[in-house]
Amino acid sequence: MQDPSQNPNPMPELEQQPAAAEAPAAATDATPGTAPDVMPSLEDALRLAELKAAEHHDAWLRAKADTENVRRRAQEDIAKASKFAAEKFATAMLPVKDSLEAALSVENQTVEKLREGVELTLKQLVAAFESAKVAEENPLGQKFDPNRHQAISAVESDAEPNSVVNVLQKGYLLNERVIRPALVMVAKAKAASPQQ
Repeated sequence: MQDPSQNPNPMPELEQQPAAAEAPAAATDATPGTAPDVMPSLEDALRLAELKAAEHHDAWLRAKADTENVRRRAQEDIAKASKFAAEKFATAMLPVKDSLEAALSVENQTVEKLREGVELTLKQLVAAFESAKVAEENPLGQKFDPNRHQAISAVESDAEPNSVVNVLQKGYLLNERVIRPALVMVAKAKAASPQQ
């Protein structure tokens, strides 16, 4: 009989060791097979990134087109506003023109009738100015303001120095902005008389 401590076939042990060594390798081979479920492959990640980039590019192109459309519409609105800015004022001036033409068409005009027609026309003109926010600047007796008045000369006067004593031509303001300064004469102090 043989002693059980002695192994008659020592090779099977060696054959068993490589099998054990192969088992961990097989376990590591199984890990990459399960990895695609957890983490996408590089190709999938690249495809997703390209899709997102294309989506963002399309959104950017739409936003850019919208911005250009808004800019174009705003420029058209500005052009129309400047082109037709005087429409309201011109409409208000038409009755004034009609009144003047009617006055000129009458052949046998009396002075009184002509005066009445001119006064009516002036009222229409004043109403047109008021609707267009055009205000008259008549600074008689006020302090001279170089932003609103244009001094033609300075004259000696009993009035306070640097005040308007005579208005040669009224000025006009459009929404408080000077469109024509008033032509004025300004008071200056009287020269002292020489003692004799």
